Amino acid sequence: MHPIHPRAPRTECEPQVGVIVIGYNDAAHVTTAVRSALAQGPVVREVVAVDDCSTDDSVDLLARLAAGEPRLKVVRRRVNSGGCGSPRNTGLDRVTAPYVMFLDSDDVLPPGAADALLAAATGADAEVAGGLCVRRELPGRREVPWQASLYTAPAVLEHPAQRPRLVHDTLCVNKLYRTDFLREHGIRFPEGRFPYEDFVFTARVLAARPRVALVPDRVYVWHVRRSADRLSISLDRAGIANWQARTEASRLAYEILLAAGQKELARAARAKFLDHELRIYARELELHDASYQQAWWVHTRAYLAEYDASDWDHNPTAPGRLIGRVVLASPEPRDLPRLRDLASRPARLLPPYARSPDGTPIWSAELSEVTLEPLLTRPVRLLPLAVDAELRPRARTALLRLRLHELYGRVAQARPEALEVEWRCRETGVAAGPGTGVALGPPSADGGGARPAEVTVGWAEFGAGTWDLRLRVRFRGGAYREVTAHAVPGAGLLRRRAAVGARCSLVLVQPYTTHSGALALRVAPGLRGVMSVVRSRLRRLLHCH
Repeated sequence: MHPIHPRAPRTECEPQVGVIVIGYNDAAHVTTAVRSALAQGPVVREVVAVDDCSTDDSVDLLARLAAGEPRLKVVRRRVNSGGCGSPRNTGLDRVTAPYVMFLDSDDVLPPGAADALLAAATGADAEVAGGLCVRRELPGRREVPWQASLYTAPAVLEHPAQRPRLVHDTLCVNKLYRTDFLREHGIRFPEGRFPYEDFVFTARVLAARPRVALVPDRVYVWHVRRSADRLSISLDRAGIANWQARTEASRLAYEILLAAGQKELARAARAKFLDHELRIYARELELHDASYQQAWWVHTRAYLAEYDASDWDHNPTAPGRLIGRVVLASPEPRDLPRLRDLASRPARLLPPYARSPDGTPIWSAELSEVTLEPLLTRPVRLLPLAVDAELRPRARTALLRLRLHELYGRVAQARPEALEVEWRCRETGVAAGPGTGVALGPPSADGGGARPAEVTVGWAEFGAGTWDLRLRVRFRGGAYREVTAHAVPGAGLLRRRAAVGARCSLVLVQPYTTHSGALALRVAPGLRGVMSVVRSRLRRLLHCH
């Protein structure tokens, strides 16, 4: 990695950037996206809005906007492509600016994004400049950084292999590209209906060995609308076709990098599939029906069979690799709840903690070939520790019961002292809870060695929103491990109930299990939330009679 070079001189606000905005039947959002591109200021020479043959009012709205904005060019494709790649390629054919960015119709560019990326690219003479993308959950507006570790500080890479982690950021929208670089190398998106086209485009970019500049600035806001009538490709995971498309895009990305002689990046791309793609879908597998689970299992086994020994040797008990080894070892779907928790972040390895006849830790007696022996030497801060959690709500408080499982003697060896308990609101980031360590009891006498802890939760600390339970296991000597808690349902445990919150106000609280098996809490304030519970219980009573 090299220090950033002094910026090449350029005229203040010189218009050098073209922004390609693509959309299909998104009249509700497309003009907001285009305006965010135009609002970047004089640095933007042109905005090319490519409509993929919409049947709503998108084109009319864009035409009206273009009538008063000479920088806006509207292009309407005659036939819908069914994907994102073809309209982006259409935009690439029309753009004239020396640098180009991409923007989807339901997202926005934050102020200063184009300036920050252009300054980085010209200052380092880089063909590609990338910055931080944030996923904004709507309507709540909670923001989660995407691949934040890549963008903690300014950096310039002579070529991508200097930072293999770049393969994890498959987005094209949080980057600026030199237009002639893309054209000279023939770098385009897959045409037609090709989900996850970003994977292939990004692999083609990295294979061409560009000089890359990275900046910590926020340069893209990715809107996540889970309640939308038409889900985005990355969120629409109901059918097996989505998983098949994702594995195919991952395979192509690997092959592109390998064919270009980028062996380290190709290997990193395979590792990324295990750590990211496989964990996402394994976490949700239990939610699907048996036919989907069977199809997913068969397809995944066939794909993972293409991996070679070196793909598994490094860090073999990392959660993604361990999930993959279980899938390969079993011809039929099995242990789905356990795989779900292992796929969570941070990972949790639930019991049973089996051993082979010679005492070697193994996944289970049925899958003895899946060894867990590397867990015996893995740093404690990386162990997939499991904590069970039960929440027993009462009128003003709740009793939170926790159990820290032993893991092949590693917990006892590290000498745990306490569990630090915190609830954090997804929407606001506000924390609630004792904030101090809760003492752990002695190991259980049942042979499992689990350590119990209890803490009282006061509803007065909780505002409206969704609250995630976060834990930190503190060990003697200062070591610690951050974990999430596995929800253990009991009779009535996950039912909603009215409670007394701050200033004696009424609140509705509902503990629930997330898709990854963790314990979380929903809180709704006021009489409206409480009355919904009353009405629901009355309906049940009337139905019973």
